[in-house]
Amino acid sequence: MSFWRKEVVQFALDAETRRHMEEQRAWIEREPVNAQPYYNLAQLYRMEVREEEALGLLLEAVRLDARLAAAHVALAEMYAVRADYPAAWRHARLAEASGNPRAVELLQRYGVAEYNT
Repeated sequence: MSFWRKEVVQFALDAETRRHMEEQRAWIEREPVNAQPYYNLAQLYRMEVREEEALGLLLEAVRLDARLAAAHVALAEMYAVRADYPAAWRHARLAEASGNPRAVELLQRYGVAEYNT
């Protein structure tokens, strides 16, 4: 990795990501029952490969708002990567019921057998 990429660009990206994370944490503090900042923060954690924290935040997001389709899609993706296909399909179907078929399409495209959950 070049000096500019490693020392300048990556540093700026990391700083920007941290700033966005702090904004989401502040939003959660202001509105602890709003699912959206939990989802947003989870996506930032996923970018930093902090999977366990992201998973917990996504589960909290869907607990707060079971109709938050984007969070169900993200959960389906994460569970598919972990080979927890029943959980992946459960969240894919919940996302689809909330208007977002993307996770169902993804699982079907890759031939993941559907489980009755």
